Amino acid sequence: MAITTPGDRPTRAPFVLLSLIIVAAVANLNLAVANVALPDIGKAFDASQTQLNLIAVGYSVGLAASVLYLGALGDRYGRKTMLVLGMVLSIPASLVAAFAPNVEVLFLARLFGGISAGLAFPTTLALITALWSGAARTKAIALWSAIGGGISALGPLASGALLQWFEWGSVFFITLPLALIALVLAITFVPSHVNESTDPVDHLGGMVSVVLVAALVLGINFAPVDGMGATAVGLLIIALAAGAVFVFRQLRAPAPLFDLRIASRRIFWVAAVAGIVVFGTLMGTMYIGQQFMQNVLGYSTLAAGSAGLPAAAVMVLVAPQSAKLVESHGARLTLLLGYTAIVAGLLVALLLWKEDAQYWKIALGYIFLGIGVGLAGTPASRSLTGSVPVSRAGMASGTADLQRDLGGAIVQSVLGALLTAGYTASFTAAINATPEASQVSSEVESTLEKSFAGAANIAERYPQYAEPIMSAARSAFLDGDTKAYAAAILIVLVGAALVFFAFPKRDEERNLLARYHETDTAAEQSSGAQ
Repeated sequence: MAITTPGDRPTRAPFVLLSLIIVAAVANLNLAVANVALPDIGKAFDASQTQLNLIAVGYSVGLAASVLYLGALGDRYGRKTMLVLGMVLSIPASLVAAFAPNVEVLFLARLFGGISAGLAFPTTLALITALWSGAARTKAIALWSAIGGGISALGPLASGALLQWFEWGSVFFITLPLALIALVLAITFVPSHVNESTDPVDHLGGMVSVVLVAALVLGINFAPVDGMGATAVGLLIIALAAGAVFVFRQLRAPAPLFDLRIASRRIFWVAAVAGIVVFGTLMGTMYIGQQFMQNVLGYSTLAAGSAGLPAAAVMVLVAPQSAKLVESHGARLTLLLGYTAIVAGLLVALLLWKEDAQYWKIALGYIFLGIGVGLAGTPASRSLTGSVPVSRAGMASGTADLQRDLGGAIVQSVLGALLTAGYTASFTAAINATPEASQVSSEVESTLEKSFAGAANIAERYPQYAEPIMSAARSAFLDGDTKAYAAAILIVLVGAALVFFAFPKRDEERNLLARYHETDTAAEQSSGAQ
């Protein structure tokens, strides 16, 4: 049953928006809850840094790989149905992750959890696009982005508190009550059918897109691992081939999954890349920062989890101002201001997050990051949804989700790979430089070099060498994260240059959006007449 929309928003708009925000919050929280537990997971399973990277990005991989396909299914078969199914499946995914007996099961549970989010998360923005319009839509997206980002930042705090008293698996219980609340609200308030498409779904394109994203992210993660070079190259070749097949298919499919004609619109593709940089950098920095605070600074899980609260607070405060800036000065200026703040935050992390860093330095970095994401998140999402017809809202929302999830998976994987490579190289050099190098067995050396958790386990086995081992591990971690933060700054600067030179200024942006709307309206009228 369709819902009537008086003016520029739906009936019972506050309750509908609350339902969509809480559904999105389940996905946002699940993205964040594992990071605080990574040191404990590493110790429990004696996991390598690469295995920890995979656990961290597993949820993002599942979500990013499935979001375009599942968003298209929602456009065609019912967005509310997909949303409800996603919330239902998120419950067993969390339970399996909580009781996982090994790293492999935990990774698969995270992957499945990401797929369940792929059912629900794109639907939230698609429904906002379908139900709201004009300035009301910009405000709704700002609230969706700000509150979602704020809740995501609260995830580490809740995780840290649980880990004070319970084992690592407890962090995966955090979203269970929220998922149940979201399920009830969605069934009660979210309309069943709103401007959904009648076009057939491109199932082949959907399956190819899953292979493309999964192979790309896994290939990046395996690249720095000794003995996995051939596997990494093979996966990246598969990703390249899948990308070529996907483009070929989308150009010829009668109802493409990802309409390249729309995607080629300047506002759309520049905003898509801009969002990948913004959200990917945030997730990558949070991922490394949580391990830095626990491994190097010796923070408790609660202290490390609460350290990101300044980012959550400023995100919620800044996002409504971002909506006003977008309306008054355009998306381009707002994005560039956000990028400036993100670079400032990364510079703080690069230069000040050292072994003797006081908390104010940690908070300062997170405050700049929160300001940057709060400013840039709204225009990145709004530009996507504003440049497509409502019937393709699933494609726009799927792309907006890809900004967060594919961006997060790729950037986090790149930064994680650099962290791994830097850590391993530094620890290898430290071992070779010690006079007792010849006495270190190959097994012990391999364990020391694979991750900080491995070094901590060896330090417990050989307490007489604990201090030099842990000192070398902290130094190696700092060498690795320095490379990662430098790469993140370079990524953001490239993104800022793209926005500066390619994204239209305010008046041109408005003219382009009006032209897109006229073209889409004419195409829909022509299609309806036939």
